[in-house]
Amino acid sequence: MRLYESVFIARQDITSAQVEAMADEFAQIITSAGGSIKKREYWGLRSLAYRIKKNRKGHYIMFNMETGPEALAEYERVMGLNEDVLRFLNIRIEEVDDAPSIMMQAKNERPSRGPRGGDDQDSKAAGGETSGADADSEE
Repeated sequence: MRLYESVFIARQDITSAQVEAMADEFAQIITSAGGSIKKREYWGLRSLAYRIKKNRKGHYIMFNMETGPEALAEYERVMGLNEDVLRFLNIRIEEVDDAPSIMMQAKNERPSRGPRGGDDQDSKAAGGETSGADADSEE
């Protein structure tokens, strides 16, 4: 059996509970064929880079799984038939990382932003810095 990472995007107008039920259905396909789900993450409702089937947002789900090629083919077939799945991508990986994915880390470990209008704008307003164009117009 090989390790795979699978990410799929579900339509924006279904609820999170429906997305979880759909993910359970897809996981059942893998486990019934003798495979296993190593890691499962719900990345949330995120904006898409471009519109897909008139949707601007989508629910993202990621699986790390160990399965055979026959079960993977069935998994992809069922995802292709499901109208709620906008896109999916399955790739083969060498090992499963137990740490949270980059998408989950970005939510939890984002540094806080400082106040707007940092020190550099204050010094420009006070006349501390002038650009080359400003210096020419003053002469």
